[in-house]
Amino acid sequence: MIVKNRPVAVVQFPGVNCEFETARALRRLGLRAEIIRWNRTGDLVDRYAGFVLPGGFSYQDRVRGGAIASREPVMGEIAEAAARGTPILGICNGAQILVEAGLVPGTEAGRVEAALGPNRMPGRTGYHCDWVSLVHAAGPSFLSRELREGENLPLPVAHAEGRFLSEDPDLFERLRAAGQIPLFYAAPEGGAAAEYPFCPNGSALGAAAICNPAGNVVAMMPHPERAAWLHQVPAHLPSSWAGEKEGLPEKGAEALFAPGPGLVVLAAFAAAAREDPS
Repeated sequence: MIVKNRPVAVVQFPGVNCEFETARALRRLGLRAEIIRWNRTGDLVDRYAGFVLPGGFSYQDRVRGGAIASREPVMGEIAEAAARGTPILGICNGAQILVEAGLVPGTEAGRVEAALGPNRMPGRTGYHCDWVSLVHAAGPSFLSRELREGENLPLPVAHAEGRFLSEDPDLFERLRAAGQIPLFYAAPEGGAAAEYPFCPNGSALGAAAICNPAGNVVAMMPHPERAAWLHQVPAHLPSSWAGEKEGLPEKGAEALFAPGPGLVVLAAFAAAAREDPS
């Protein structure tokens, strides 16, 4: 039986470490966000109006990021919810889980078509933690509900395996043509950029997020929950968001918690979750 006025679920796998700030940001947007454990199954599809798989290191990234978590029974229920059109957002490790589960890009049902490989940067590989600029490309994803075509957003990244790739050399060109790459890494002044340092990990075409054909399942590597509040945005960033921080201390404590760029991204998920048929 479908629960009326359904909440959204933030799924906590062992090793995940961003569930609390993710839930807090969703609550700021007016959603009832519940943190649930990975081993809870049986009533999820009917109970929740949306699912977020937050960032962290599920199962210590053993084998590779997201590989073990993607095989948990809870992912079967999330796949069922995805097939019903329920909005699902995977952030960083959550994106890795969605890719490993075959839910994105989802052009062939049940098939794992892509991967998130180790970062590839000039002269080194490994963990990368910094702020990046993103540009939105309109398409079927729920992100297009709140983001304008070409809108530039600063968000932080923090990952070692964030390079979207595929054995199919043409896959990402097809995804771009279908609008299934809603976020690209960009130069601060705008425009998609596939080269380091603007693209921090060597991702194919500079892709920072991909979605399924229906647009209700989105896997993104940057962390919107870490930029939900204006005070989190570094003042040195070449962005209008950084300019809005000027004079914040004099405006009082409440001004520090004005919406940041990450809340715009999460608001798109919230808008999709509110379209609840129950």
